[in-house]
Amino acid sequence: MAFSLHGVHVPHRKYTAGFPAELLETPKAVTIPLSMHIGAPAKAVVAVGDLVKVGTLIAEAGGAVSAPIHSSVSGKVTKITDFLLSDGRTVPAVVIEADGEMTPDENIAPPVVNSRETFIEAVKNSGIVGLGGAGFPTHFKLNADPAKIDYLIINGAECEPYVTSDTLTMENRGGDMKVALEAMKQWLGIKRIIIGIENNKKKAIEKMKELAAEVGNDCIATVKVLPPVYPQGGEKVLIYHTTGRVVPAGKLPLDAGCIVVNCTTLAAIGAYLQTGMPLVEKCVTVAGGAVKEPKNLLVPIGTPMAEVFAACGGFVTEPAKVVYGGPMMGITVPDLSAPILKNTNAILALTEQEIRTPKTTNCIRCGSCTNTCPFGINPAEIARAYQKKDAAALKKLELMSCMECGCCSFICPANRPLVQTNRLAKVFLKEEMTKEGKK
Repeated sequence: MAFSLHGVHVPHRKYTAGFPAELLETPKAVTIPLSMHIGAPAKAVVAVGDLVKVGTLIAEAGGAVSAPIHSSVSGKVTKITDFLLSDGRTVPAVVIEADGEMTPDENIAPPVVNSRETFIEAVKNSGIVGLGGAGFPTHFKLNADPAKIDYLIINGAECEPYVTSDTLTMENRGGDMKVALEAMKQWLGIKRIIIGIENNKKKAIEKMKELAAEVGNDCIATVKVLPPVYPQGGEKVLIYHTTGRVVPAGKLPLDAGCIVVNCTTLAAIGAYLQTGMPLVEKCVTVAGGAVKEPKNLLVPIGTPMAEVFAACGGFVTEPAKVVYGGPMMGITVPDLSAPILKNTNAILALTEQEIRTPKTTNCIRCGSCTNTCPFGINPAEIARAYQKKDAAALKKLELMSCMECGCCSFICPANRPLVQTNRLAKVFLKEEMTKEGKK
């Protein structure tokens, strides 16, 4: 697997850049899924009829790779039910009718941190997961052998079109980020910090250089200014472009001596260490051609999208598609009852013109898909191997290294659904590997 500065130049459309985060009014009710992270779903510790407050624990971590979940409003638990997520999974969810008061839980207090173990436990109790991507439980990521950590990389790339919530964090929450970095230096023994930002975020770069100067008195802290090439924010891509190191296929960043933390995740850790308030709200970019007034909003987790869009004046036209996240890697939602999740950094309401997909034609073997893939994978060959249901060929083509960034589909002159085919091929290959393991 070969890395390079490959990728695509997507239209930025950062229309909400510089917009301050506005506080959303208290929603009437929230639906909080108990699986908003990679790993085991959380287990409910409340029952129907229970009264909860902002920050009250409503579900404990369901395993080592899991995260607790807290109420984002004060009110009454009205239902614990199965909920269909946009990715097709059905998971338990807690429905809370808000009382409109947003009363904080009286037990909220800053955690006592006096060792590496208590720091990791504090991060776990905060409920914080990766807030810029797949939602990996942050405490599990940080609970690594300090001797193996050469670099802490802060991901401020935010390379998806439309999305500006991470940029807002870097511009305005340097204080929270500093608290988290100081704690990591002290308890994890971090000696080298790199903050990676694309060069089109001038104010954020200035603020992060100030932060690096403040935390770099007893470690090496730098800002790496990167070209605005998608998918710059991909974890393995960012590691290569900031350190020159390659994460081996099938391995984790720690195998390359790196830990990558999203900038908003970092700020959330800092805020929790100071206040003890767990993760109960998200800064969400609300944008897309169908949105009347694009904004950045502070939204209680579990708030239905319908209420978030309403706070932006509703729609100027009926959206053709509504998406969690950016248009490159985002997931389409079935309807506007879909709630804001822990790792929701944006919701987009896109018009027919914005999502228009030209007619697919035959592959012309131009090689554009491979030339733009950050990992040098050949999606066209993968598509042919998948069509033949050739598991051996898919392994040889390093299918499982695909990060599903969508560069191949974006650049393909034949408009072939290459990344979608890669996803289907992964499912097929996993099934075949499971069969082999059972023999």
